[in-house]
Amino acid sequence: MVETDRPDEDKREKRRKRRLRNPLGPSDAEVRASVAGEASADAAIALQTEGGASVPLDLTAAAFFDVDNTMVQGASIIHFARGLAARKYFTSGDLAQFAWQQVKFRVSGKENSEDVASGREKALSFIKGRPTSELRMLGEEIYDELIADKIWPGTAALAQMHLDAGQQVWLVTATPLELAQIIAERLGLTGALGTVAESKDGVFTGRLVGDILHGLGKAHAVRTLAVREGLNLKRCTAYSDSHNDVPMLSLVGTAVAVNPDADLRELAKNRGWEIRDFRTGRKAAKIGVPTALALGAVGGGLAAVIGRRRAG
Repeated sequence: MVETDRPDEDKREKRRKRRLRNPLGPSDAEVRASVAGEASADAAIALQTEGGASVPLDLTAAAFFDVDNTMVQGASIIHFARGLAARKYFTSGDLAQFAWQQVKFRVSGKENSEDVASGREKALSFIKGRPTSELRMLGEEIYDELIADKIWPGTAALAQMHLDAGQQVWLVTATPLELAQIIAERLGLTGALGTVAESKDGVFTGRLVGDILHGLGKAHAVRTLAVREGLNLKRCTAYSDSHNDVPMLSLVGTAVAVNPDADLRELAKNRGWEIRDFRTGRKAAKIGVPTALALGAVGGGLAAVIGRRRAG
């Protein structure tokens, strides 16, 4: 488990305060998104190292997958809340509130700031004072019970294509890092970028590092990870169902809209992005190779040939 009370946190907090003192600088929300992205990338890399992930063959290309309605049918946090409610951690009223917020989000395609804030407070009040190991244990149980059979086969096949091409494959989600990491491990992926809850001595403090990882935060996390891992974002691919993930999708060389909401579908058509819809049998039956993956395979092959020639 990655502890979040390390010196890097102090450095991030000092940078955050300096930015906020500048009246022409980014807003508080933008600063929190940046801090959340950096923290998520740092934690993801630490977990990848702890897990002993295999070294990819294609060192500069990667794929980034959103989770909710992209990799998992529905909202992973709702599935997790259902499992917690069954274990009497939440009341049925709490679960209904979570579900209603998700329904409003799916209908409007936009996140309500009040819903985000109330959901954040509810989640933080639940984990405050609890051991990080407990969340990990619950996440494993609930994944096996409620999430495993809700993985979109078509999206999982796309992720496997990238793995087979020797590329890193990361989940990028607002879901707590601990749960996101479990999903990544179960699917055999490289790792996960998720919301980082602060912990001290193996116990959650009830605070987030930065903010929930969504919107700009996801883009910051992907950019930070790319720097840390030496990735070329032009050779990378990102997948999402939501217009809220446009900042992340716009970072990479190839963006793919998976089960897109109306706004993302329209934007994808305008920008010439690929669209995959696994919600109907019509398009789910045939899975083509994303453009970046095909080009990446060629690029990786050329790099290998050049490397062998130089070695010779």
